[in-house]
Amino acid sequence: MQDTIETAQRDSMGVDVLIVGGGPAGLATACRLMQLSEENNHSLQVVVLEKAAEIGGHTLSGAVIETRALDELFPDWASQSAPLLTPVTEDEFFFFSGPERAFRVPNSLLPRSMHNTGNYIVSLGKVVRWLGEQAENLGVDIYPGFAASRLLFSDDGSVKGVIAGEMGISASGEKKNTYEPGMELHARYTVFAEGCRGHLGKQLIDTYGLDSASTPQHYGIGLKELWKIPPEKHRPGLVQHGAGWPLAEHGASGGSFLYHLEDCQVALGLIVDLSYNNPFLSPFDELQRFKLHPTVRQYLDGGERLAYGARAITKGGFNSLPKMSLPGGILVGCDAGTLNFAKIKGTHTAMKSGMIAAETLFKAIAEGDPGGKDHAHYQNEFRLSWLHTELKRARNFGPAMHRMGTYLGGAFNFLDQNVFRGKLPFTLKDRSIDSRSLQMASDAKPITYPSADGILSFDKNSSVFLTNTNHEEDQPVHLCLEDPSIPLEVNLPRWAEPAQRYCPAGVYEILEDEAGSHFQINAQNCIHCKTCDIKDPSENITWITPEGGGGPNYGAM
Repeated sequence: MQDTIETAQRDSMGVDVLIVGGGPAGLATACRLMQLSEENNHSLQVVVLEKAAEIGGHTLSGAVIETRALDELFPDWASQSAPLLTPVTEDEFFFFSGPERAFRVPNSLLPRSMHNTGNYIVSLGKVVRWLGEQAENLGVDIYPGFAASRLLFSDDGSVKGVIAGEMGISASGEKKNTYEPGMELHARYTVFAEGCRGHLGKQLIDTYGLDSASTPQHYGIGLKELWKIPPEKHRPGLVQHGAGWPLAEHGASGGSFLYHLEDCQVALGLIVDLSYNNPFLSPFDELQRFKLHPTVRQYLDGGERLAYGARAITKGGFNSLPKMSLPGGILVGCDAGTLNFAKIKGTHTAMKSGMIAAETLFKAIAEGDPGGKDHAHYQNEFRLSWLHTELKRARNFGPAMHRMGTYLGGAFNFLDQNVFRGKLPFTLKDRSIDSRSLQMASDAKPITYPSADGILSFDKNSSVFLTNTNHEEDQPVHLCLEDPSIPLEVNLPRWAEPAQRYCPAGVYEILEDEAGSHFQINAQNCIHCKTCDIKDPSENITWITPEGGGGPNYGAM
């Protein structure tokens, strides 16, 4: 439908570097490019496109961040009012053995990568907005509310740019009175920084075979709530992580977090590995159960839930990294999968990958490069950086947990990280694929979740309300089914259609009426987590960008 819109209808603009995505990786790329431009007195035009209505609006993370990349990019960040206000003061890890039981694991028995001394508890949305301000001060042009919907290619097969800002197409595919054809943005080089499972990055990996030498990528879904708690229960700087219950009760893996920020706020959540096999599992409801554990509810009783959100996490690590350079572009951050799962951190790694991309591209452009080349030496610059060293040393962490389980995997990772410092002379590989992990519903144990009490636990609708999600209703559904018959004819009998449970926002429903069963997509509810694009067992759902400005608006998340 969209391909019928004539190119001639669109305006076009040429820039030196186009960055798709205004998160930590994209903004670090932009800032570093403009710093180099100033240092070398070489003018550059750098444009950042962000699909959210404002910078930081779609940013969701725990978040405890390591400042290594920020220290390099802005050594004076503290004097520049960067919103890193809560240094970590206490570090605790709990193993939850049941709904009432937990024991604290001594820090001396944890992998050293999980220690948080010197780190900060932050609202990553606020940090991203601050980075956006620095980028604009340096001369970067930032366009929030502009979704990069399609790739543009040159005749030689290199990336030429993207089409962005297309709006006003009805749900039936017709042009409305408000139709805007969008703009063609052409660039010497395009940096893709869309975050986990970026829909353009996914196409590029497939088109250029960038993952041909990698193990399959692995994912988790991170669900988070922000609470205001009574002052007497607040312990600023406390970081708590956990494993075991409730996920282990259903054979799933992942972990929990609870962070005490400033202003009597705590961020809590659950990360669920999307390799789980029970089709009846609901990550959202597992989070609601987790909050009822005495170790957690002791802080929440008497508090108020302020916000909710969810986002998929790219966690395959070093072994799953694709080739990150391609003709006319570079993939950075979670579009490539640079998160360090051993540290449960990805902000500093995403930023560093973008900074390396900026240095690679600036050198080429300054030397008169017209664009469109595959700067494969980015990989060499990456290998020479601390980022490569850090990710390589953590390469066995995820595969050990997936292949050996919580206990043996945890013991292996303690030895690998604390004794051998990530330098064991072998590499564990995990070649499983998350979407193919579900067992048949007939072989799985059904799960009955307790009803929400409206005090500590909540339902999906009231939670989605807190995300401030909104989409223009009369537009094409951005959750595309390759075969519309599969949800009912394949997924329902085999896996009890798991989309209605793995989606954390109630987007997918099976409705019954006199005519039979119907599969309904409530696209208005979508919070852009990308879980359906990853976990659907038939690999039948493709997430594409809706109109720019749509989706959640996370504010302080």
